Amino acid sequence: MRNELTWENVKTGLRNPMLAIDQIILEHAYRVPVVLFEDHFSIGTNVYERDWDLLVILDTARVDALRAVADEYDFLNNVRTLQSVGSSSPEWIARTFTRDYADEIAQTAYLSANGNAEAVLQHNAPANNPSYFTHSLLRQFDYVHTNDLGHLEKLWQYEPVGEKGPKGHIEGATPPRYVTDRAIHLNRTHNFDRIILHYHQPHNPYAAQAMAEDRDLYDWELHFRKNPGAAWESYIDELRYVLDDIALLLRNIDADRVAITADHGEAFGEYGIYGHPIGSLHPKIRTVPWVTVGATNEGTYAPNTPPPSQSGDDASIAVNELLEELGYKF
Repeated sequence: MRNELTWENVKTGLRNPMLAIDQIILEHAYRVPVVLFEDHFSIGTNVYERDWDLLVILDTARVDALRAVADEYDFLNNVRTLQSVGSSSPEWIARTFTRDYADEIAQTAYLSANGNAEAVLQHNAPANNPSYFTHSLLRQFDYVHTNDLGHLEKLWQYEPVGEKGPKGHIEGATPPRYVTDRAIHLNRTHNFDRIILHYHQPHNPYAAQAMAEDRDLYDWELHFRKNPGAAWESYIDELRYVLDDIALLLRNIDADRVAITADHGEAFGEYGIYGHPIGSLHPKIRTVPWVTVGATNEGTYAPNTPPPSQSGDDASIAVNELLEELGYKF
């Protein structure tokens, strides 16, 4: 449902009154003012205010979800919390990579499976559709350009986008192994002060179960409003999917201070809200996990993923299609 008055949206609103309230009333009476307020007063803690050498971003990871699987992973021994600076990826990117932290950003390698890194930092286009007003407000924030980063790798370019996979996500969006491989390679061959790894998982589509069972995605694994209970189980499996790779990463990288967190969380119907709309202060969305651990390169794994292409028309088309399928283009 888009934030514009059309007959299709009217019919959608009549069928889903809570969706209409969220996308029309809450959007303009609540979330737009929040984004405008954030231009003058900071909400949340910028990750550059914390000490870390390697920052692992799990996209949409909730605190309670990480705690639910903590006993399965020895590196999740103390899941604390942090108030995020954003409730969606473009908002988090726009409010994290600000010129206030230009010196630190210049020494940071950002390896991202999230196409908003390009949309926001390179093209200054948090949303391509001007009718989605809240996204366009992000342009007011004073964030850096991709050229101001120490290094950027656009890892979503590894994702095959086309008709063969579920909604174009053939391998469940950008698989975590591409992020892990590139991180290990970079850590072993370069000397950046800080590295940020932005994994796609556990963001929907929740494909881990479907891939394990060699089947198409269920409706709720694509659009979790349709069955939040079942979607939660798929979401937890998607979280395990990326955490298994984090375990491999931590055994094959040298970093004294690794922080595992999220750009934002996800709402599964709490207070009538689903997803992670921009400008939200919803506690399940804005409160994210914060875990600190050390990492030592045991040399047990050799990455074999070469760097992705950094330019070209095909890459631009790919990121546009990717963001549309993930709900970031309206």
